[in-house]
Amino acid sequence: MREKLVEGFRKGIVVPQGLIAHGRGETFDYLLGERTTRYAYDAEKAAVCLLLLSNESIISINGNTAALCARDLVILSNHTKSGIEVNLFHKSTARTNAIAKILRKEGATEVSGLNTKLKSVIKGISSNRRYVDKNGIMKSDTIFVALEDGDRTESLVKMGKQVISVDLNPLSRTAMASDVTIVDNIVRAIPNMIKISEQLVKRDKSYLLQQIKNFDNKENMHKSLLLIRRGI
Repeated sequence: MREKLVEGFRKGIVVPQGLIAHGRGETFDYLLGERTTRYAYDAEKAAVCLLLLSNESIISINGNTAALCARDLVILSNHTKSGIEVNLFHKSTARTNAIAKILRKEGATEVSGLNTKLKSVIKGISSNRRYVDKNGIMKSDTIFVALEDGDRTESLVKMGKQVISVDLNPLSRTAMASDVTIVDNIVRAIPNMIKISEQLVKRDKSYLLQQIKNFDNKENMHKSLLLIRRGI
């Protein structure tokens, strides 16, 4: 993973801040035993159900996720009929286009977040995260994010959107604000979700709804936190 991120940094896809963020995540992953816990898997299943039930779901991709699991993210988007948007905190046209190129190479046919004419603004946010694609995140009812900023996650939820996050830190603002929080490493979470989607894609709507109804995000996060405490 580190080598992939360093290579992404050399190619201009990953920024130095992204390397720092990954290091922070590694700390929590060590404490979780560097494995997908039963609680993470339950969250991954609930997340897939949410994506399959959504009318307009989208996967938000940044430099780290593109460097680590671009192909798997494209596969997941196809399985769940979700759109893809390149959305960056440290934004530049060159970096955005480089990430989009990687996603297209891995099979993505449509990538949002490239056309500045479609730029829309989320109110109440000062960072570049306030800029989203009018036909992407702004239009969607469910957004799947990783390494997200807490202020935007909170804003998206206030807008009535459902947010799924992957965050190894269950105490972050993003984790606390999301509707479904996956406390897992993204390189394990996305392959798991692909397998789950293959199993659930043919299940009826009532089954998917029941899975979501049975899932308690705050309780799930609490149990993940207890595992981290045990790791300490």
